[in-house]
Amino acid sequence: MGCGPSIPKKYTVGGKGRKRRSIIQEVAVFVPTVRIPVASDIVHPLRGVVSKDLVDRLSTLRAHVVELAEEIYYADVSAVSELQHALEEYLPVVLGLTMKESCLESSVQFRWKTLDDDQECCLASAWYEVLSVVHMMAMLALFEANLTLIPKNGQVGGERKVSEDAKKDVVDSLLRASGCLDYSVHRILVQIPAQVKKSFPSYLQEGMLEAISIQALAQCVEIQLGLASECEKATLSVKRRLACEQVSYFSQAHYCLSGCNTSDSYGKKLLLFLKWKCMEAKAVAYYYHGLVLDKGGEPANHISAVCCLSAADDLLSEGKRACLSFCLANPVTRVPPPWGVMKNMHKKIPDVAYKKFQVYGHLFEKDKNSALQSIPDLPEFALSLRPEGYELPSTDSIWENVSGQPQIQSLKEHLIDDEDEVDTK
Repeated sequence: MGCGPSIPKKYTVGGKGRKRRSIIQEVAVFVPTVRIPVASDIVHPLRGVVSKDLVDRLSTLRAHVVELAEEIYYADVSAVSELQHALEEYLPVVLGLTMKESCLESSVQFRWKTLDDDQECCLASAWYEVLSVVHMMAMLALFEANLTLIPKNGQVGGERKVSEDAKKDVVDSLLRASGCLDYSVHRILVQIPAQVKKSFPSYLQEGMLEAISIQALAQCVEIQLGLASECEKATLSVKRRLACEQVSYFSQAHYCLSGCNTSDSYGKKLLLFLKWKCMEAKAVAYYYHGLVLDKGGEPANHISAVCCLSAADDLLSEGKRACLSFCLANPVTRVPPPWGVMKNMHKKIPDVAYKKFQVYGHLFEKDKNSALQSIPDLPEFALSLRPEGYELPSTDSIWENVSGQPQIQSLKEHLIDDEDEVDTK
């Protein structure tokens, strides 16, 4: 689907043939893709190897996640939280399959699919299942952040009116998503053999996971900058620093994709999103940098300020074109209204750039060949945000004393299992 709120045109929910609502939605927080688990045969591979109670619990918890996940396109924030909780309940139990002493890491074929086009990936790897669960938790956090920022029942394309507390909740969700993805890259991917990773879909590539993790941090700064722009106590230096940090994060995210396969719709849409957001961030950074430089008393300061403001104006125009390219790329999304710091920048930047040139234009005429008339570099600052710390939960106690060796069943248990198998056919 490419974006969290985008509703693809056709999707089966609750039976074959039911069509999805054809709605073109806005994007505030970009969600590259949502993958959901597909019903998988857990019982047969584990029968006689672990206890029936363990098998039943594992299959029941996963089935509950499958059931909730199929309705995610139509979910509100509370439904997303319910699905998150179901994943958190399931994860400690499925982690038992990854224990070396269980010898069961490749015993079950786990199936997952993308929700929009039903593209399926089925692999016999418990670590693949764990990665998919943590990845889904990250995507749901991004999805939840997007739902919070898009107005409910508001006028389509209207101004986003989001409270300061809600924006802080969004920052928390973004940091959580970034932490899950960062942990996936550094602690889960390394557990999976290279041969298995060759079968991964493109959106589970290491560079892709890193890019989305850093994108989440960039969007945290985007919200912080929006809050700072509305705060009278926030200085120009603070705003400039946040804007420059935003540029660094979006640039890093874009760089992470340089070695990835981005030929599919997910990769292309993500690249266009990062390009658009990076241009907007640079426009704001040059705007604030220009205002800071203009406070200097020397003619050179004013010349550099005008160059920065002119660059900001040019980048703003390029950003508008990049936004349109992103929105028109498949899957199509609605052109969003300016929000956060950009809400006022579309008017401020060209107005201030024009006024400053009117005041200081004569300085350019005096020394046309001066090197000072080139665009100054943006200052670099130490990045203040890091992904939220994430750790896998402890393996559920139900796995205690599991050896992975065949278990001896009583005749009665064996007959009950056979009856269950007949009933499911």
